[in-house]
Amino acid sequence: MTESNEQNHNTQPPTKKAAIPPHMKAVSGSLGGIVEACCLQPIDVIKTRLQLDRSGNYKGIVHCGTTIVRTEGVRALWKGLTPFATHLTLKYSLRMGSNAVFQAAFKDSQTGKLSNHGRLLSGFGAGVLEALAIVTPFEVVKIRLQQQKGLSPELLKYKGPIHCARMIIREEGLLGLWAGAAPTVMRNGTNQAAMFTAKNAFDVVLWHKHEGDGKVLQPWQSMISGFLAGTAGPICTGPFDVVKTRLMAQSREGGELKYKGMIHAIRTIYAEEGLRALWRGLIPRLMRIPPGQAIMWAVADQITGLYERRYLLNAPL
Repeated sequence: MTESNEQNHNTQPPTKKAAIPPHMKAVSGSLGGIVEACCLQPIDVIKTRLQLDRSGNYKGIVHCGTTIVRTEGVRALWKGLTPFATHLTLKYSLRMGSNAVFQAAFKDSQTGKLSNHGRLLSGFGAGVLEALAIVTPFEVVKIRLQQQKGLSPELLKYKGPIHCARMIIREEGLLGLWAGAAPTVMRNGTNQAAMFTAKNAFDVVLWHKHEGDGKVLQPWQSMISGFLAGTAGPICTGPFDVVKTRLMAQSREGGELKYKGMIHAIRTIYAEEGLRALWRGLIPRLMRIPPGQAIMWAVADQITGLYERRYLLNAPL
């Protein structure tokens, strides 16, 4: 009888680890997004201006930033902060929450383990969802605000984010807020698939941190993992980001649109400006995205790590 019990015990499937609920992942991401937006908005403004510069007015990152400050004032470096901060908060909330939901769906039903394939698909799904639901309309408004030069309200077409959104809908229809959706989907889906997979890998390799083990990373550890995970995406998705910006910035006010879609925009930019133009703004993207991921993950990991240690470490499985 004892031997039979032992055999039954040994053949039982391994127990699943308790997972951090999606809503906690969403909260951690939204708080990380707020901190990131406030710190890195000037770099985003410079990146947008460089990507929209067809005549070579700006000689580089430093020249662009000093020109903006000299001609428009320091406040101009934080143009579009309201939609940018709101956009990041909602984006990270949806990204982290939906990624957790997708990961739960792809986990092995017996062991609760997630394969690398499942992690990639979860990240891509979260990126596509955030691109369509949040990123595209918010970035359209942000880019339209950022491309305006000057600080005098009477000289600006768009007076603020709400006014900008209303003007776009009135002049271009509701779909005008989703200009550049295709390259945004490709950029965000690829970015998040790589980022979530890389972040998990760096946590395991560098710090021996596994989800569910109750270990809380130090903020500097999270920043290193987040920074490294955030470097590959901008290099791989540079053309999608440039095309996205060009498509979002153009309006129907002057008549026909210069770019008809993602493929047409890539061909046109390549023909008129050369191959390097498809990676224009890459350096400020690398100055913004990896540090942004470092900041976001430093905040998010502290929140999820403390929750994990307090509620899951000794939780019944």
